Amino acid sequence: MSPRPPSAAVRRRRRQLRTGAMLAGLAAVAVGGTAAALHQLDGSEVLVRERCSATVGEDTFELTPEQAGNAALIAGVAVNRGLPARAASIAIATAVQESRLENIDYGDDAGPDSRGLFQQRPSQGWGTQEQVMTPLYAAGAFYDALVEVPGYETLPITEAAQTVQRSAYPTAYADHEPEGRAFASALTGQSPAALDCTLREPSAAGDPFAVSTAAGEVFGPFRTTVDGTRLTLDAADARGWAVAQWAVANASALQITSVAFSGLEWVRADGGWSSTTTETGAVTITVAGATP
Repeated sequence: MSPRPPSAAVRRRRRQLRTGAMLAGLAAVAVGGTAAALHQLDGSEVLVRERCSATVGEDTFELTPEQAGNAALIAGVAVNRGLPARAASIAIATAVQESRLENIDYGDDAGPDSRGLFQQRPSQGWGTQEQVMTPLYAAGAFYDALVEVPGYETLPITEAAQTVQRSAYPTAYADHEPEGRAFASALTGQSPAALDCTLREPSAAGDPFAVSTAAGEVFGPFRTTVDGTRLTLDAADARGWAVAQWAVANASALQITSVAFSGLEWVRADGGWSSTTTETGAVTITVAGATP
């Protein structure tokens, strides 16, 4: 783990990486056009800034699809372990501070071997470099340490996160508590239909079996049914909402076009949740079909 905020050199590197990604994206728009656009009804195209938002109460927070996917994994591991939403709030806020919810393969000057979502250090006993760079392992290792903290559920996030991370700047975690709480509430299923993603059109055909495998790795095994491009996972109540909103958070990476649960449906082309007819106790996920 990183014992202090990133050094100036690391901050420069991160800015360079973000700038490079932005320029690459602009180049793709200029050259490819449709790869970074949505088609309107009149056939014209409109550029889309991809983002995922969690709205709980009057507060809305945004992440990139990559960040949202990592937040969904962190929350899903908590759900699979039967941990309270507070555990996911602490974990997500910690990962925002440590890595901006990006699975980075470098650390700062004080923790040169820090890696991954939580900037865990192999030299400090967190596992091998390959392990801490594996998000499922990293999230599990964080929770293994968190549950050993007496009364972590009621501790201030700074104290709970600091006990796990041993940072020289523990107060920094509190800066991310509101967004950590909002995304945790949505992604653990405590706040139904609270997560929405604005995305471009799918870039390839999706694979419902790949979605099933990814969901099973995070939440544990499901009884599933696959019919063409449609996948149905048996899940109910808060777990069902956790799975449904995990699917929305991963819609960009997994080429998902719609998610339906408990009388509501998220449609990629439209955004937001709207009423629909759904199967009781089941999450239905549809992926993009092959282009003719």
